[in-house]
Amino acid sequence: MMSRFLLLHCLILISFFIAAATANTSSTITDRDALLALKARITHDPTNFLAKNWNTSTHVCNWTGVACDVHSHRVTVLNISSLNLTGTIPSQLRNLSSLQSLNLSCNRLSGSIPSAIFTIYTLKYVSFRENQLSGAFSSFIFNKSSLQHLDFSHNTLSGEIPANICSSLPFLDFLSLQENMLHGGIPSTLSNCTYLQKLGEIPREFGNLADLERMSLSENNLQGGIPRELGNLTKLEILQLFRNNLTGAIPRELGNLTGLGVLELSENFLTGEIPLEIGNLQNLEELELGHNKLIGTVPVAIFNVSTTLKLLGLQDNSLSGGLSSIANVRLPNLEELYLWGNNFSGTIPRFIFNASKLSILDLDKNSFSGFIPNTFGNLRNLEYLDLQYNYLTSLTLELSFLSSLSNCKSLTLIGLSNNPLDGILPRTSVGNLSHSLKYFKMHNCNISGGIPEEISNLTNLMTIDLGGNKLNGSIPITLGKLQKLQWLSLDDNKLEGSIPDDICRLAELYLLELGGNKLYGLIPACFGVIPTEIGGLKNLESLFLGYNRLRGSIPDSFGDLISLKFLNLSNNNLSGAIPTSLEKLSYLEDLNLSFNKLEGEIPRGGSFGNFLAESFEGNELLCGSPNLQVPPCKTSIHHTSWKKSLLLGTILPLSTTFMIVVIWLILRYRQRGKRPSNDANMPLVATWRMFSYLELCRATSGFSENNLIGRGGFGSVYKARLGDGMEVAVKVFNLQCERAFKSFDVECEVMKSIRHRNLIKVISSCSNEEFKALVLEYMPHGSLEKYLYSSNCILDIFQRLNIMIDVASALEYLHFGCSTPVIHCDLKPNNVLLDDNMVAYLSDFGIAKLLIGEDQSMTQTQTLATIGYMAPEYGREGRVSTNGDVYSFGIMLMETFTGKKPTDEIFNGEMTLKHWVNDWLPISTMEVVDANLLSQEDVHFVAKEQCVSFVFNLAMACTVESHEQRINAKEIVTKLLKIRDSLLRNVGGRRIRQPNLN
Repeated sequence: MMSRFLLLHCLILISFFIAAATANTSSTITDRDALLALKARITHDPTNFLAKNWNTSTHVCNWTGVACDVHSHRVTVLNISSLNLTGTIPSQLRNLSSLQSLNLSCNRLSGSIPSAIFTIYTLKYVSFRENQLSGAFSSFIFNKSSLQHLDFSHNTLSGEIPANICSSLPFLDFLSLQENMLHGGIPSTLSNCTYLQKLGEIPREFGNLADLERMSLSENNLQGGIPRELGNLTKLEILQLFRNNLTGAIPRELGNLTGLGVLELSENFLTGEIPLEIGNLQNLEELELGHNKLIGTVPVAIFNVSTTLKLLGLQDNSLSGGLSSIANVRLPNLEELYLWGNNFSGTIPRFIFNASKLSILDLDKNSFSGFIPNTFGNLRNLEYLDLQYNYLTSLTLELSFLSSLSNCKSLTLIGLSNNPLDGILPRTSVGNLSHSLKYFKMHNCNISGGIPEEISNLTNLMTIDLGGNKLNGSIPITLGKLQKLQWLSLDDNKLEGSIPDDICRLAELYLLELGGNKLYGLIPACFGVIPTEIGGLKNLESLFLGYNRLRGSIPDSFGDLISLKFLNLSNNNLSGAIPTSLEKLSYLEDLNLSFNKLEGEIPRGGSFGNFLAESFEGNELLCGSPNLQVPPCKTSIHHTSWKKSLLLGTILPLSTTFMIVVIWLILRYRQRGKRPSNDANMPLVATWRMFSYLELCRATSGFSENNLIGRGGFGSVYKARLGDGMEVAVKVFNLQCERAFKSFDVECEVMKSIRHRNLIKVISSCSNEEFKALVLEYMPHGSLEKYLYSSNCILDIFQRLNIMIDVASALEYLHFGCSTPVIHCDLKPNNVLLDDNMVAYLSDFGIAKLLIGEDQSMTQTQTLATIGYMAPEYGREGRVSTNGDVYSFGIMLMETFTGKKPTDEIFNGEMTLKHWVNDWLPISTMEVVDANLLSQEDVHFVAKEQCVSFVFNLAMACTVESHEQRINAKEIVTKLLKIRDSLLRNVGGRRIRQPNLN
């Protein structure tokens, strides 16, 4: 009986296991079929992602973009974002009943979103961002679920936001509906969304939450104004709205929140003056209004809350006036005071010295003047002292305020750069400063005398910036004791003597600036191969030793500076060859060896292919590639006689015979009925491969709109994938346009005779009576115009400078480097293409002109160039010259740094882009520069603003009315390189917390 019972029990267990396994298998098949339904709805998959990765031969959990639970093998994550998929969303996705995360963002999906998806109870994350989805948002049926993140932004959804969204989605903490077609207001019930942090505007109904003690909506995309109804929240203790997009004035009603301890409104776009009513907040401990657009003076009433105030942040606004009149104020608890980046004037306010707990004081970038008081020593807790970019002076020649700072034992930063201190560095005072000091900045302060050896007492120093002064004497050998030093800037002084070998001990050093002095002697060999016990300067990124009197050769060991990006040894007395070891420096971006006594062949490997003639000019004995404007190197003829015999008697006859056989075979092959080519104008570079119309048609999917890159005046450009997988661009000429025939001929004629690293390369062509096309290099990043006006991809100031240098280099080659000068005639951002590394290439030579004949400066033609970019003499008289290209370049330079097209709607009548920039240039570049490039909160604001000013001045020199008075392309390249070098020299260091460390 017992054995029967055991057998029955085992059979029951087995049946359970079989049922569970069957259920698992069935569920997995259900998930697979749901995903295959989605695959079937995709009508275009440009990378064949789904075809390659989603098939029944592998388990669904192994499909790319899919993740499963390890036990149940049910699909929990589906992420196929950013694949450019075209199609619709099937309702079968609701069968993914264990799905927790669904991300279909950044595709081209259309149609409506099936409401059934929101019946999946396990869903927590859903993103449909940046598609073309439509339908009514209000019709979605949200089941009570765990959904936390819901992103519908950048679609075309319509309808209203459902009033029950909070009750349906109780755990919702992210809701983004931006850039749709929704109507109606934000429902007041959103105030019931307990966890919601991200939405559109702040609903006024929030003012009804009378018992609310804390409101924190920071770091969102909140827009609109701060509702004055928030002044009704009388129990509020903390109000945090920082880092949003809020606009308008600060409501006076916030002064009613007398229990408020923290008010953080920084990093928005708030305007107007600071309300007097803020002074009513007697319990305020933290007031942060920085990084806005506030104007006017600071109300004295704010300091009525001085007994409780711990942090006051007013930085990066447009506040003005003096603070010195605020005298009888005690700030017993103030720890942090940020006033940098405003227009405050007068002397340093006296109330600061009553704040005995002050640890951070940042007055950088204002107009404070007068003496730096010796009372800073009273602030024993001071850690950061930043007074840079003001008009402050010293009471004594010995900078007595430094002596008082020796009382501040926790001080880690002293920033005094760009103040007219007019003194000398006192030896004892410098040596007695806090041993905690990390940053010592006195750049451009008119400091004279020697560098105190006692500075080596400050063993925690990471930055010493004493550049741009009048320091004399030698570089102290004691600097070698500062083992933590990373940045040493002593450039543009009057230092003499040799560079001490002790600098080699600075193993952490990554930036060394010694240029613009009177140094002489050998460059320390330790700058390359340093003894292993010292550690090596493997982190050194910038080395500036230009404008000294250094002699000897460039050490071969420089090739071991593996992190080096910028090397400037110009204007010295260096001799010998350029070490080929420099070819190993794969990160080297900028090299300047000009005006020395170097000789021999210029290396060709590594980064040397990217450097221009300016890197090597002024070295008369160098040789190498003609594009570097040096003579070719002489081939050595000192071979032994047996080598000559081998060459002349064996190798030469064999190679000649081989060539004859190859040529004969080619001729016979062509004579065997092969169709003759019509590509008479084919560029020489492209003769390695020919294409037929059918081949190009297949590679572009029948010249499909999906592969269309852009359209121009004479045709269209398509992306093509050749049979071997190579991606190219195919420029198809529109033969319905009569000028397209000539444009094709011109482009072939020009491109076959020019070759430069910043000119688009022609791979081949296809030409017959009915079809003409050029096969070009494919540029994955598209045009400069696309980047300038993209909301997703913003070019920084260095990228824009480098792109303009690339274009100018191409222009210099066309005008001066070709046997027959070439005029492009249509310079504009749309004709500047960018590769994977953001290197710029000039393209579209369809209306270019070759200057042939005695007068190689100007010709006449019919006007075809683009309005807004063409030179005045071109538009009026059809006079085409290299100066016309310069004018167009100047306009493009303005456009690149303003973000405004010359055809922008704000320009009409007499007001043009050129006039607009010219009118504002003497007053404020901030009024015309692209807002993405300059921000007063940037620690390098001044250096970048100066750079932009130089750029606009160069653009003006390119666009003067008289073509004869314009500068040429050679001068443009030189000036742009100097502008970039200057910016690189001035940009360094990082911000620590909030203080400005520029």
